[in-house]
Amino acid sequence: MILCLDLSFRPDSLCLAEFVDPIAGIVRKTGVEVDIRHYMEMEPNSPPDADAVILCGTALKDTGYLNRLDRFCWLYAAYVPILGICAGMQVISMVYGGKTESKCEIGTTDLDVIQSDQLFSGKKRFQAYELHTLACTVPPDFRTLAVSDLCVQAIRHRDKSIYGVIFHPEVRNEWVVERFVKMVKKE
Repeated sequence: MILCLDLSFRPDSLCLAEFVDPIAGIVRKTGVEVDIRHYMEMEPNSPPDADAVILCGTALKDTGYLNRLDRFCWLYAAYVPILGICAGMQVISMVYGGKTESKCEIGTTDLDVIQSDQLFSGKKRFQAYELHTLACTVPPDFRTLAVSDLCVQAIRHRDKSIYGVIFHPEVRNEWVVERFVKMVKKE
């Protein structure tokens, strides 16, 4: 079972249908069960009971989750694969010592894969849909996997299967989520 976390300002907001449900749908198409929860329902210091976790994106001006990083302490103790999408990458970056900075990208952007990894194997360049006003610095113990002309687009922890992507794979790169699920099935 993969846990999809809603990072929006409140449970059952419109963001659930816009950002979480599409990711859950991609996961379900692979035959894997999905549990959807709001991040405030999580125990801050206990890793979730799931085979993997996807921290989903949220609306442009919805950044309240960055003021509640204490709710994500479980990230340190989690030993299951984790994928952070947009807001989720921001959370991962901040929890692990990175920062966010103002950088707006809306629309389709060319991404360059600069380091090989199973999530992006066979890809050197691809287009992705962007919808963010904050970009992330790469935290210690993470490496950069992909970039655009404006910012870091994808990161991975050096030792754990913790990934972050600032773009929205649910829009035109469903293969990113499918590859993540495939990695989970192998572990």
